[in-house]
Amino acid sequence: MRIPALAALGFIAALALPVSAQGSLSRPLDGVDQKVQPQSFRDLSKRLMPAVVNISTQQTIAPNGLPTFPEGSPMERFNEFFGRDEDGFQRQGSLGSGFVISADGIIITNNHVIENADEIEINFSDGRVLEATLVGRDRDTDLAVLKVSSRTPLPFVDLADSDRAEVGDWVIAIGNPFGFGGSVSAGIISARNRDLNSGRSDDFIQTDAAINRGNSGGPLFNLGGEVVGVNTAIISPTGGSVGIGFSVPSNLVKRISKQLIDQGKVRRSWLGVNVQDADAALVKAYKAKGKGGVIVTRITDGGPAAKAKLEVGDLVLSFDGKAIASVREMTRLISDAPIGKTVPLSIIRDGKARTISVTLGELEDEDAASAGNLLPDGPASSNDLGAELSGIDDDIRRRFGIPKDVEGVVVTSVSARGRSFGKLSRGDVIVEVNFNKVSTVTDTVAKVETAMTTPHQPLLLRVKRRGDAGWFDQFLSIELAK
Repeated sequence: MRIPALAALGFIAALALPVSAQGSLSRPLDGVDQKVQPQSFRDLSKRLMPAVVNISTQQTIAPNGLPTFPEGSPMERFNEFFGRDEDGFQRQGSLGSGFVISADGIIITNNHVIENADEIEINFSDGRVLEATLVGRDRDTDLAVLKVSSRTPLPFVDLADSDRAEVGDWVIAIGNPFGFGGSVSAGIISARNRDLNSGRSDDFIQTDAAINRGNSGGPLFNLGGEVVGVNTAIISPTGGSVGIGFSVPSNLVKRISKQLIDQGKVRRSWLGVNVQDADAALVKAYKAKGKGGVIVTRITDGGPAAKAKLEVGDLVLSFDGKAIASVREMTRLISDAPIGKTVPLSIIRDGKARTISVTLGELEDEDAASAGNLLPDGPASSNDLGAELSGIDDDIRRRFGIPKDVEGVVVTSVSARGRSFGKLSRGDVIVEVNFNKVSTVTDTVAKVETAMTTPHQPLLLRVKRRGDAGWFDQFLSIELAK
C-alpha cells in the first residue's frame, strides 16, 4: 500500500490453542459503555490474547550484484555472513501480526505482511508454530486471508459492526511491535473515515493507541473484545508511534475477507471513467442545484460508460439514487455495487438534467493499473483569464508536445494578475468555452467577451492537459466578476 509520509507496520502473530475453546472470545457490546474507561484492561487482554497471532515470513531475494564466493574459496564464509547461498540468492524474513476469526483456522492480516513471501509461519501464544497457506489477498485494501490446519479448535474473535464505533470510544491494540509479542496498548478512536490517498477504498479509523512496526495486521478491539479494525499504518517522522495510527474498519474487512474466502480474490464493479471533483464554482457554471458532484474527464473505450453513451464533460450528481459529493464517494459506490447491475446516473449535460442507465462491468487487474479507472485526474486548482493564447501549428505542437488529435487554442503564458492565474497552465489546450468548441484565438476571445456580459455566471473552460498517463480533459471554472 503506497502511503506517502506513512510508515507501514511490521508483523508477528501468536495463536494460543485452548483445547476447550469452541466459541468466540468476543462478547456483545450491549451493556458495555464505550465512553467509560475501565479500571483495567487486564481481563479483556488476557481473554483476547490467544486469538492474536504472530506472523513470520521468509522470502527469497534474487542476486543483487554483490559478489558471491564459490565453494572452496577462502572467502566462502562471507556468503553466509551476507545471508546468500552459492548462487547469490538471499533469504529475507519479516514479522507481523494477525488474528483468528474462526475455530478452523482462518486468519486475517495485512497484505503487505505476507506479500511475496515463500513461507508463512503462524506463531501461537502457547508456543506452537503452524505453517499457513494463502487463501487470498487484496492490494487495494491491504488485506490478506490465511489458513492453518490444527487438530484442535482454535480460539477466535468476532468482527464488530464498525459503523457503531464512534470517536471517543475506548479501544485496545494487541500485536507484536518490534518483535515484542503479546503487547497491549490502549487508546481511543480519534477519527473516522480518514482518506490517506493510498487507494480507492480509503476509509480508515484513526486511533491514538500506540501502534508500531510489527503491529501491522493485528486487531484493534472494542471493549467487548470485538475487532473494530485491522491496524495497518501510522504517521511517524521517527518510525515509532506518535499517537496517530490507522486501521481498516471491520465492516470493510468482513466484505473483503468473505470474497477472498469464497473466491480467492475480490471482484469489483467497473464504470470505465476518470473523473474530477466539482467544486462550488464548477457546479454553478453547470447551472446545477445542490453541492458536490464529479465531472467526467476521460472514458475508456469499450467500457460500461462508453456503451451507455456517457460523455466527457458530464456532471454526475448521483449514482443509483445516492448523491455524490466527491470522487472518493463515487469510487466506493461503484466498488460496492454488484457486477452486472444496471444503475441510473443523474447528470447535467449542456445545462440540462438527464438520467443515463449504465450496466456495470467487472474491474480486471489490468484495469486497476490503467488510466481508465475511476481515479481523479487531479483537482482543478482555483482562480481566474489573463493568458497569452496561440493557435496550434506544427511548431507549437513540437514545442508543447501536443498530439495530432488535439485541437483548440494553446495557453503559452499566464499572468499572475489575470483571472485564470492558478487555474490555466502553460501548455493547456482550450477546446471549449461554455460548452462551445473553439479552434482559433479570435473565436476564444469572442466567446470570453460574450460571457463577460453575464459576470455573475462563472466561465466554464474545457482544456486538454498533459499528465503522467497522457493527455486528459480538465474542466475549469473562472469567476468573471471581480
